[in-house]
Amino acid sequence: MTRRLQSLMHPRRVVGRFSGGRARQSKDLLAFVRDRGTVHPRDVDAHFARGRVTNYWGGSSSATTHHLDLLHYHGVLRVVRREAGIRLYASHEHGDPPATRAERASRIDALVDVVVALYAPLPRLSLSHVIARLRYGAPQWRADLKPALTRAKARLAQARIDGVDWYWPAGERPERATVDDGVRLLAPFDPVVWDRRRFELFWGWPYRFEAYTPLAKRKLGYYALPMLWRDRIVGWANLSVRDGVLQHECGYAEGRPADASFAAGLDAELDQVRHFLGLLHREPWPAPTSAKS
Repeated sequence: MTRRLQSLMHPRRVVGRFSGGRARQSKDLLAFVRDRGTVHPRDVDAHFARGRVTNYWGGSSSATTHHLDLLHYHGVLRVVRREAGIRLYASHEHGDPPATRAERASRIDALVDVVVALYAPLPRLSLSHVIARLRYGAPQWRADLKPALTRAKARLAQARIDGVDWYWPAGERPERATVDDGVRLLAPFDPVVWDRRRFELFWGWPYRFEAYTPLAKRKLGYYALPMLWRDRIVGWANLSVRDGVLQHECGYAEGRPADASFAAGLDAELDQVRHFLGLLHREPWPAPTSAKS
């Protein structure tokens, strides 16, 4: 995240807005961090020893680590670096909040433009959805998001196609887009894939992330990667490594493309995965899989 984008969302709230004991704990924790400059959660936990709490995933986490994360969310701590994947924190102060309604609206509109640029083109319902989700990034402006949606619909480029209203950044020219013959295996949460509503409107078949779906009910696979070829998502691939060799199983929405450029593109993309994983051996092509809908 860039500093500019972070600054658009802050200051979220002041520490003093925590009530009762939590406010006192926050002040004590901040004083500890400021005194030491940069802190590891382990050192904070050793000093305060507040036990454990249930985390977002239902597991158990250190209460002080959870409190550090909360203060980071509210913008009074920043992540300095990571050690073995663990965040190290220092104190931080953001600038003053917008002084006027116009300044606040301008900042919210800038946040809207960021998400629209990332996910556009967006159908009307999806535009409403992504703007509503800004309540997590800027909870202090939750009540301002409906007016922001109205302003966005007025200023964004738009068109109605087959009864669906689409929006994208003003000045962007979709008709000038170019495509190549490359194949890309996308993450399930890639901006191209994330909006399942738009996915089905674009490509005519539903993609589902099935990692949490019981095995017997899966249709695509545990971690199916959508397969982008040219300007279409033609199927999906499940990858695994066995005995140091990359294995891949592919499925296709309307059958495997017969174009030679597709085979070459998929081959090249799998080689990229092997290179990333440090796998030198290249296995032969598997037998074609049957098409699925």
